[in-house]
Amino acid sequence: MTHELKIQPEYFNAVLMETKTFEIRKNDRGYKVGDVLILKEWVPDTKRYTGKELARKVTYITGYQQKPGYVVMAIE
Repeated sequence: MTHELKIQPEYFNAVLMETKTFEIRKNDRGYKVGDVLILKEWVPDTKRYTGKELARKVTYITGYQQKPGYVVMAIE
C-alpha cells in the first residue's frame, strides 16, 4: 500500500539527510510493514505543497509508549 502524507520542511529535510529515520503518525490508515510513504513537503503557513517529495519504505512499526491510536514507523 502507498500512502501520501504531508510533512513540514524541517522534518522533510531531516528525512532527506537520513538523520530522521522514523515517522510518528496517527494510525488512521492501517499502516503495515512494507508500505511505502510518499512524503510531500507542506508549508503550514502558506497551506501549500512545495513540490518536493520523498518515498520511504516502512520497515518496522510499534505503538510502544505512544498516545492511543498512534504508531512509530521505522523508514528507509
